[in-house]
Amino acid sequence: MSRTARVAGAALAVVALTGGLAACGGDSLEDRGSSGGSSGSSGKDGGKGSLVVGSGGFTEANVLAELYAQVLKDAGYGTSIKTVENRELYEPSLEKGDIDVVPEYAATLAEFLNAKVNGPKQAQEKPVASSDVNATVDALEKLAGPRGLKVLPAGDAVDQNAFAVTKDYAEKNKLKTLSDLGARKLKVKIAAGDECAIRPFCAPGLEKTYGIDVAGIDAKGVGSVPSKQAVKDGSAQLVLTTTTDATLEQFGLVLLEDDKKLQNADNVLPVVNAKDAGSAEITEALEKITKTLTTEDLVELNRKVDAERAKPADVAKAYLQEKKLIGG
Repeated sequence: MSRTARVAGAALAVVALTGGLAACGGDSLEDRGSSGGSSGSSGKDGGKGSLVVGSGGFTEANVLAELYAQVLKDAGYGTSIKTVENRELYEPSLEKGDIDVVPEYAATLAEFLNAKVNGPKQAQEKPVASSDVNATVDALEKLAGPRGLKVLPAGDAVDQNAFAVTKDYAEKNKLKTLSDLGARKLKVKIAAGDECAIRPFCAPGLEKTYGIDVAGIDAKGVGSVPSKQAVKDGSAQLVLTTTTDATLEQFGLVLLEDDKKLQNADNVLPVVNAKDAGSAEITEALEKITKTLTTEDLVELNRKVDAERAKPADVAKAYLQEKKLIGG
């Protein structure tokens, strides 16, 4: 599953609970030992016990899970990775303690729990996530705490909806931000999923917040190769993707800055089972990653896996060593 499959963000999480499984689709639990030496089972590495790190099964989630598992192993814990390609399955597993740690996205998890706790209808009418990361994390903590979950601080790395145009189009029309695009009064067709026509963070939001004249939706998918190719070829002008899309350069595309903060704050942060993994030592180990990781780092880590076919475990290990977050 690609990360971009959940790109409608918090709004899509709410709708998904109404209609069935969430965007990170899958219907079974699958245990996969982490490669590259980060997998462990008995806690023999320092005798501090074993921890299970959850992964959503797409490239970025796999890399983040490896980062978490390896830094925890370096801190003396035995670690293994469990891939659960559906938030409806892995979030209850985190509550029960079958999974101890999961890399998450602040706004998406906040709205997922909002819908779970208050019901999809109320969550849709009263969203708790916003572009303010501090307010979003505060709301998330209030929803997660009673469910036995501890939300650790968010970092600067963010993976949220984003819009891109070709470099030529940006240069020709002097575009750096979405506000620039609105000010130019250009008609644009958006390459995205067909739901873009009604999602508040897609066409309606672009029109309302930025005054962008949306001429139509080219329904080739969110961040997909056909969507990016459509913009490259000129049959569409704007593609909906994510801030950590590692393939934009291949298509000659550049992101336009969301300067009015239309998108919710989907900053990356660890969420742990408070009883089994809520210790200060585990928090300290995970925060080393959170404080270091940037959006640009995520793009490069994703690129190495997707474009260079490197293993997530190897990419994670090299990054952690380079940043001196684990021993050599």
